[in-house]
Amino acid sequence: MIPDPVWSAMLLGLLFGVQHATDPDHVVAVATIVARTRRFGAGALVGAFWGLGHTVTFAATGVALVVFHVTVAPWVERSFEMAVALMLIVLGAARILWVFRGSDPVPVAHLAEPHAHEPGPALHSHVHAHPHGVHRHPHAHPPARLLRALQTVGPAQALRSALVGLVHGLAGSATVALLVLSTIRGTAQAIGYLLVFGLGTILGMTAITGALALPFTLRIPRLDGARRTLAVATGALSVAFGLYLAVHTGMTGGPPPGGR
Repeated sequence: MIPDPVWSAMLLGLLFGVQHATDPDHVVAVATIVARTRRFGAGALVGAFWGLGHTVTFAATGVALVVFHVTVAPWVERSFEMAVALMLIVLGAARILWVFRGSDPVPVAHLAEPHAHEPGPALHSHVHAHPHGVHRHPHAHPPARLLRALQTVGPAQALRSALVGLVHGLAGSATVALLVLSTIRGTAQAIGYLLVFGLGTILGMTAITGALALPFTLRIPRLDGARRTLAVATGALSVAFGLYLAVHTGMTGGPPPGGR
């Protein structure tokens, strides 16, 4: 039986992970990606992919610190923080350019072919030709809501979200891992805490990006201008926060209070 203190530590890890997802630099970064979506589910998936990327590097770095007692030099931590700042600037600038270019997400052609997916996974087939004849390849697709969300997100946005999470995971892992080392003695428990913390960031950011996507899901023509303005404001905020983070990190050697 797992002792009560361990359960308490895991619960705290989950809650702290959810709280960690609300860090300003995290929210600002994913907001630039969410602004490209047109569905609530797609917005939530952006957060899920971010959380997965964050958890991969966060857990890997944390395990290296906890298990192998690797030390992270201050200049390495500063480099990761500067990487986050540069990433915010690039994401914001790209978001603004995307708005003025009038670009829209393009669904994957294969998934966009007309066929029913309600109410659950659907089995259908596509004609496939070979030199020796024509035959079909039957296969299944996921439920309609998940499929539409995946269509809207697209591989590029999913990869972008995961990469942003990877960078954020590198920048924030050392501090949390050192805190874990100072409070949890057992190696297995410490690793469990890191993984539960990562799960919390996934859940927290999924909820955040789902909420952020709501203004962009409204299909009201007269609100198109407002959506564009909000998208530009999102990009500008990302650039501004990236510059602020870069200046603060360069002057003090660390992130601003509440920025990590």
